[in-house]
Amino acid sequence: MKLKEFGRAILKNKLALTGTVILLFFLVMATIGPIIMPFSTMKFGEVEDILLSPSSAHLLGTDDMGRDILANLISGARISLLIGAIATAISMLIGTLIGITAGYFGKGIDNLLMRFTDFFLVIPWLPLMMVLAAILGTSLWNIIFVIGITGWAGTARVVRSQTLSVRERQFVERTVSIGAGHVHIMFRHILPNVFPLVFANTVLVAAVAIISETTLSFLGLGDPTMASWGMMLHYAFEGGATAAGAYWYYLPPGICVVLVVLSFTLLGYAFDEILNPKLRGR
Repeated sequence: MKLKEFGRAILKNKLALTGTVILLFFLVMATIGPIIMPFSTMKFGEVEDILLSPSSAHLLGTDDMGRDILANLISGARISLLIGAIATAISMLIGTLIGITAGYFGKGIDNLLMRFTDFFLVIPWLPLMMVLAAILGTSLWNIIFVIGITGWAGTARVVRSQTLSVRERQFVERTVSIGAGHVHIMFRHILPNVFPLVFANTVLVAAVAIISETTLSFLGLGDPTMASWGMMLHYAFEGGATAAGAYWYYLPPGICVVLVVLSFTLLGYAFDEILNPKLRGR
């Protein structure tokens, strides 16, 4: 499918259009917002500004340190989306490489790589991430690394199954017969044919990555020097926002996480429908 056709298909698909609008809103918010409303994790407000309800001075109120919630929320968008994007890229790279390698070579290599993949599929992802995050330490890049290396197994399985189908096609057999190398065949012939599936799966993995960051940060395993949505939720419950009835402290980051995850989920299902000829026909 050409780029123009893909763009038209997105405009015609209600799921894709809704997901795109929501995601674009948060991307603009993450890009321009911190310039308009800068936020510093080291800057504290006055005592009388602590846990103020929404007003004209503070549209979303203040937190337990007197800082503006809206500025914190906007700054958190950049951190949360950054973590989600880089962690997703790591997961997709690992999953795609393992999936193509296993599906192309088959036999012993396939069995070895799939047993390794099953190991990550069987172990509960949250305890595994918690252990790795606790061992490596609470920093931005450690969190990205932990999410990236624990979220690739599903992609590997999907890519491997598609590779098994593609490698049996005639154009691949002809390429093998003329003496082309394995790397050439895998990345010049098989990868382009499985890429639509990888692309559709990427946005779903991004949703999981953002939820993972929020979960780790909420549990106190995130980077305390970075204002992510997960850390906002962590500090809200640590500061007794629920007991104080300060709904403006924990609801905004929670709603933002839900909306971003929803946008990625809608885009994932929509891309699968657009890029899959069978689903598109229906």
